Amino acid sequence: MESKSARPRSADASFSMDDFAKALENYDYQFQKGQTAQGKVVSYESNGVYVDIGAKSLAFLPAQEVSLRDVNDPTDLLPLGEEREFLIIREQDADGQVLLSLRQLEIKQVWDRLAELQDSSQSLSVRVTGTNKGGVTVNVQGLRGFIPRSHLLEREDLQSLVGTTLNASILELNQEADKLVLSNRLASRSAAFSQLEIGQLVEGKISGIKPFGVFVDLDGASGLLHINQISKNYVESLSNLFQVGQIIKAMIVDLDEGKGRISLSTKVLENFPGEMLEKMADVMAEAEDRRERARKAVWGE
Repeated sequence: MESKSARPRSADASFSMDDFAKALENYDYQFQKGQTAQGKVVSYESNGVYVDIGAKSLAFLPAQEVSLRDVNDPTDLLPLGEEREFLIIREQDADGQVLLSLRQLEIKQVWDRLAELQDSSQSLSVRVTGTNKGGVTVNVQGLRGFIPRSHLLEREDLQSLVGTTLNASILELNQEADKLVLSNRLASRSAAFSQLEIGQLVEGKISGIKPFGVFVDLDGASGLLHINQISKNYVESLSNLFQVGQIIKAMIVDLDEGKGRISLSTKVLENFPGEMLEKMADVMAEAEDRRERARKAVWGE
């Protein structure tokens, strides 16, 4: 008795192979979503651009996917015959046409560049586009970023920052969450630190007075003139000696960029113990002349 499962194998095999071959003919497996393809601009429509990427049908680049920037006329960015790389954002439809994007390719490239900047601790320029109660929104090479109020040098009149360009460092970078948080304050501090060195004489404005010392604004960075570094003699009252807004000269005796610490000293400029308390004006006026002697006395230079 012949088994029911016994069928002409060659007929089934022939059919499945033919069917598979037709499927291959109707689908280009090299043009899949997320891949890049080299293409040439061949024609324009009111809503986009046709591009030859070597598929059976011309690929289409919608007008809104031409660039991260606002482009009124695609021919300015993509002249006829222009060859370049495109990102496939939709696989081929029933007509064999795929959808392309330059905008999303640019976005990916920007995220990659920002990751490199973050790894190397480099700062970048950003343009302030708006404000909210938490800080300001910024344009970061076409992407939307955010600077919290606490990380701005100007924290009061945020509206005055709109339209201006700020220097910023990257605090948080998360492409999947579309989150880009930056700091204007840290970038300014880093830039200021790059101009400073131990043993340098600096001039700044007193920005705060505390029981333990005075804070000095050094063009974006804050230095501390500790009470023990003001004079070789005992200092009884800082508020009687200094006032906020006062210009002062001091020597840098320690730097720690990681902690944002700049330690200052005026006692190394004294000709005698207590001179800062008795004749501060003389110490300030002669600070430049006293600098080299102080460097040799303290650091042996």
